Amino acid sequence: MYLTGMLDDRTLEKYQQEAKAKNRESWAFAWAMDVTDQERAKGKTEECGRAYFEYGSKRFVIIDAPGHKSFVPHMIGGAAQADVAVMVISARKGEFETGFEKGGQTREHILLAKTAGVRQLIVAINKMDDPTVEWSVERYQECIDKFTPYLKQVGFNPDVVKFMPISGLGGHNIRDKIAPGIFDYYKGPSLLETLDNLRAPKRLLDLPLRMPIVGGYKEGGAYIAVGKIEAGTAHVNGQYLVMPTKTLVRIEGITVEQEDGITVAETGDNVRLTLKNVSDERELASGFVISDVVKPVKVTKQFLAKVSVMESKNIICAGYSCIMHIHTLTVECRFGDLLAVEEKKSKKIVQKKPPFVRASEKHFVVIRMEVDVPICIESFGDYAQLGRFMLRDEGKTIGIGVVTKIKEE
Repeated sequence: MYLTGMLDDRTLEKYQQEAKAKNRESWAFAWAMDVTDQERAKGKTEECGRAYFEYGSKRFVIIDAPGHKSFVPHMIGGAAQADVAVMVISARKGEFETGFEKGGQTREHILLAKTAGVRQLIVAINKMDDPTVEWSVERYQECIDKFTPYLKQVGFNPDVVKFMPISGLGGHNIRDKIAPGIFDYYKGPSLLETLDNLRAPKRLLDLPLRMPIVGGYKEGGAYIAVGKIEAGTAHVNGQYLVMPTKTLVRIEGITVEQEDGITVAETGDNVRLTLKNVSDERELASGFVISDVVKPVKVTKQFLAKVSVMESKNIICAGYSCIMHIHTLTVECRFGDLLAVEEKKSKKIVQKKPPFVRASEKHFVVIRMEVDVPICIESFGDYAQLGRFMLRDEGKTIGIGVVTKIKEE
């Protein structure tokens, strides 16, 4: 943000003075996104910070997701809104290893990004100028070599993932390429050049509107809903339904980042919608979906899903309950009947109605899933972003899955 002029010198100077007063000089840049007192005191991102910058021919919205394992649910909410993930890992001796060991956050974040539907991945190997690294080619290559097999395992194609060395504090290889003589081993473009060269994903413009709400608030008497449009278009003066409460709302204004006066927002836009006919913030709860009036989003308490169970201390059987994250919604869910075990590659059913299942990389389990309150979801085949989910229990991701069939309320 600083290198593209979105964070000016005066603001940065103010952050530097405030950080210095807390003996945290090197944190000044982080304060551009970590805005709460709690985040600044601890030096940990807790919620998803939002900002934007422009470079080359594109405008980018940054969703600064937390890396700490206590705040993974916030990270999932951020990843669910993203088109591209920039995974920042540390080359510093010991730090890379901590993140990458079993149970480390690097592994979990890559898996969650993939499950949340992120297609494009850039791995920025940071702190290359650290005294324990000093732009070492061996260390850079070691990070890549350790990382690549895991990327394959999660389902990313390593040939398409872009690796690059950077220094966040020194600004090396972020906007401008690394100066000759520092790290001639890397011949590729800088981080911002790479982002500018990416192709935007295919947008579902011709489908009915679906916008999962990230959150809502009241400002100057008006109610505003924040979120990313996953399908269709939203128009000023258009009427839409907030589901599952079936509140009929009219859009009075659309803001995309700092730009007001926009009359149409399309799939892929991160927007703030000013709404009429809302009487309480609770009508704009996280996980509700603004949708088309004629073809609204499906509402259910029961659905069929294919689940890949990755790790679990417990044997999983009917009656098992855990937390499900699907688009911007976090809800407790229960496993009903286990209907079948299906082989991932051949799609053959290898067992019908298993009494229980264990973690397996080779199999899906077809499960009837239940929730206590009506929720808004779609089948994966119709709207991928509203049909894929993660299951977490005791602070760990235990499974990922997709919705195949919905029993509508």
